[in-house]
Amino acid sequence: MTTTTAHRATAVAARATELSKVYGQGETQVVALDQVTVDFRQGEFTAIMGPSGSGKSTLMHCVAGLDSFSSGSVRIGDTELSTLKDKQLTRLRRDKIGFIFQAFNLLPTLNALENITLPMDIAGRKPDQEWLNTVIEMVGLSGRLKHRPTELSGGQQQRVAVARALASRPEIMFGDEPTGNLDSRSGAEVLGFLRNSVRELGQTVVMVTHDPVAAAYADRVIFLADGRIVDEMPHPSADGVLDRMKEFDSKGRTS
Repeated sequence: MTTTTAHRATAVAARATELSKVYGQGETQVVALDQVTVDFRQGEFTAIMGPSGSGKSTLMHCVAGLDSFSSGSVRIGDTELSTLKDKQLTRLRRDKIGFIFQAFNLLPTLNALENITLPMDIAGRKPDQEWLNTVIEMVGLSGRLKHRPTELSGGQQQRVAVARALASRPEIMFGDEPTGNLDSRSGAEVLGFLRNSVRELGQTVVMVTHDPVAAAYADRVIFLADGRIVDEMPHPSADGVLDRMKEFDSKGRTS
C-alpha cells in the first residue's frame, strides 16, 4: 500500500514545460500563457485558480489537448502532444483523458447509462463492467440509470457527466468549472465524488475553478496571474485560498 501511494505521488500524469500560448500579432498580441512549467502528479487532485484573464482555462485546454499551443511541450504520460496528428490527438483524448464541463453535455434522447457509456460505444469498446459498476455506485446513480436528462436534476445530470468521464478509466480527468451550474449542495456532492475518485480509485483530477470552496477539495492549488504560475498551495483551505485570491484583487486595484 505504501509503495503504491509513493508511486502515485512521484509519477506524472501530465506535464507542461515552458508552455506558451499567444493570440494575435503586433499591437493586438495577447500572451495567454507565458512559459508555464507544471507537473500534474498521478493520484492527485489539483485545482487551478487565478483572476479573470489569468490563463487558467487556456492552460487546462492546452494540457488536455483541446487547444493548440504556440511553443513549449505538453506530455500526457509518455506522449508528446505536439507530435500527434489530428486523428492521433482525437484518439488520445478519447482513450486517455476524461472531461467534465460546466455544461453537462448530455444527449437528451439517451438515458443516464447510455450517456455514461456513449464515448466507449462510439469507440467500439465494451466497458469494464466491474469498474463501471464501481463508478455508478460511487456517484449514486444506481437507481437513475434508465432516466433521461430531462428527468434528472442538475446535480444528477452532472453526476452522469462525472461517471461518463470516469467510465473509460482515463489516465487523467480535467474539469472546467464543473460545479458552475449547480447549487451549493449539488456542487459539494460532485466535488466529493471527484475527491473520492482520487482517494479511492486512484484517479488523477485537474480542475479549473474560481470558487475557493471548490478548490479546498483539492490536494493542492496552483495560482496563475498574467499567464504565469505565481504560487502553489498544498492542502488548501477555503479561507486560505480566499485570502490568496484577495491579494490578486488588491494588486489589480493598485496597479
